[in-house]
Amino acid sequence: MATSGIEKHNANRLIELLQNRLSALNDLHLTLKHVHWNVVGPTFIGVHQMIDPQVETVRGYADVLAERIAALGGSPAGTPTAIERDRTWDDYSLGRDTVNAHLAALDVVYEGVIGSHRSAIEEAGKIDPVSEDILIGQTGELEKFQWFMRAHLEDPSGRVPHAAQGTESGAAATAR
Repeated sequence: MATSGIEKHNANRLIELLQNRLSALNDLHLTLKHVHWNVVGPTFIGVHQMIDPQVETVRGYADVLAERIAALGGSPAGTPTAIERDRTWDDYSLGRDTVNAHLAALDVVYEGVIGSHRSAIEEAGKIDPVSEDILIGQTGELEKFQWFMRAHLEDPSGRVPHAAQGTESGAAATAR
């Protein structure tokens, strides 16, 4: 048994799963800060100010996952190398760009992070309700942040101009 009372092989799988989510959250908070510095346009200040609380929340989520990994007997990796190693997504490619371009791109980024969190919830739920609960709580808040992004772009019927795009660069190009 691991110190948490979870079978060692299950704890190891949870550690692997949570490490992937930790790397994704570390990448997300860096991406959000990058957008914060590079968003421009007439409504930039509202978006600029909206992003900082997201950065802080996502950083906190990374800390929670790192501590859970440690509680399960693992060694959380929070380095740039870990992010690169665990990355199954494309690096954020927009630099200085408009509010709409960045928000559409972030919508795609959030879609990927949330989808991966949901997959992790499903797997963690078969092993450990504590880890599952952590991921569920994080996913709800990440979905709220995605709603914030989309609310800037939606028309009154709820459509977003970039809905058919599967990449951040495609979403940004459509939203410009």
